[in-house]
Amino acid sequence: MGDKTTPCLPRTLMLLGSGELGKEVAIAAQRLGCRVIAVDRYPQAPAMRVADQAEVIAMTDAAALLTVVRRHQPDLVIPEIEALAVDALVELEREGLTIIPTARATALTMNRDRIRNLAAQELGLRTARFAYAGNAEELATAAEPLGWPVVVKPVMSSSGKGQSVVTGPEGIAAAWDAAMAGARGAGERVIVEEFLQFELEITLLTVKQWDGPTLFCPPIGHIQERGDYQCSWQPAELPAAALSSAQAMAAAVTANLGGAGLFGVEFFLCRRPGSSDPADVEVVFSELSPRPHDTGLVTLMGQNLSEFELHLRAVLGLPIPEIRSVGPAASRVILAPGSGAAVRYEGVAEALSEPDTTVLLFGKPEARPQRRMGVALARGRNEQEARRRADQAAGQVRIVAE
Repeated sequence: MGDKTTPCLPRTLMLLGSGELGKEVAIAAQRLGCRVIAVDRYPQAPAMRVADQAEVIAMTDAAALLTVVRRHQPDLVIPEIEALAVDALVELEREGLTIIPTARATALTMNRDRIRNLAAQELGLRTARFAYAGNAEELATAAEPLGWPVVVKPVMSSSGKGQSVVTGPEGIAAAWDAAMAGARGAGERVIVEEFLQFELEITLLTVKQWDGPTLFCPPIGHIQERGDYQCSWQPAELPAAALSSAQAMAAAVTANLGGAGLFGVEFFLCRRPGSSDPADVEVVFSELSPRPHDTGLVTLMGQNLSEFELHLRAVLGLPIPEIRSVGPAASRVILAPGSGAAVRYEGVAEALSEPDTTVLLFGKPEARPQRRMGVALARGRNEQEARRRADQAAGQVRIVAE
């Protein structure tokens, strides 16, 4: 297989998870002449449409995962989702396969409690105050000292599933039920956090190289609803001291996780109590994904190298001489209004009628309410124009599912 730090091409990459982000990773890999095997739990997943080969398995089935990886013997195994049999990745790493960024990083970030404990307790990073609970009664006891409202999330979930804001003790039972309904796996445990009044929520895409300095993309501002990203823009404006603090925290946590690749590190920017100075903000660590981030789709329009190209260059040991903004850019998701297995898109021509605007349709085989089916991307003379163009384009695409 060769030294993973040596830029020897072509190489065989296996994607574990083949959604819209995996699709862009596959395209970036094939532009470098690599062979891509796309693996997911359902057929015709987005990345499978552009990969050289596809495999459909239960991603949380350790035996199935071990079998498919051992059969293909890829040079690099690149997890693109959280719901994986992470113990299998540890075993594969011991056998000499390269897991991106590492099997440990994938396991830690799959569980909110483990990554939060690492950030807050081991590394001493500023996070929201938090506690854990194993049932509704424990949740009520843990929430009270944090002050109302609180945010309740399953320890294991993705895309905001099971997350809710609780304004008082009367909402605890419903929050527990919602968390259990949205949780992945069999673990019945939640994290409850203080509700932060933040000025801005950002993603700092952080690139860790095998043999080179850790690099940072221009910060990305984003808005979430129901725990899932709705829009993003780049570069986000924030005080220089806040950006420096975020970079230091991102460097610390990614150095601990090890390996190479692009990490999506999320932060809250909170105004300090009693301060009227817009620059007087505190940076609070929120979440981390050891892979390209959904808010980072905006980099396809906003940077000289997209997050997907950066991910591939980092894991293949290729040079990254510069990361720079090419001007204000924005994204807006295109959501399905209902369910259906036969999906078609209307209004695409209208969406593409304005300059510096494009639409990505992910090619998911079926729709369900609020499922992300595409994204509109735009550039503008400033942030406001870029966001307006992206919003307008996304609003013109109509998803018809039958």
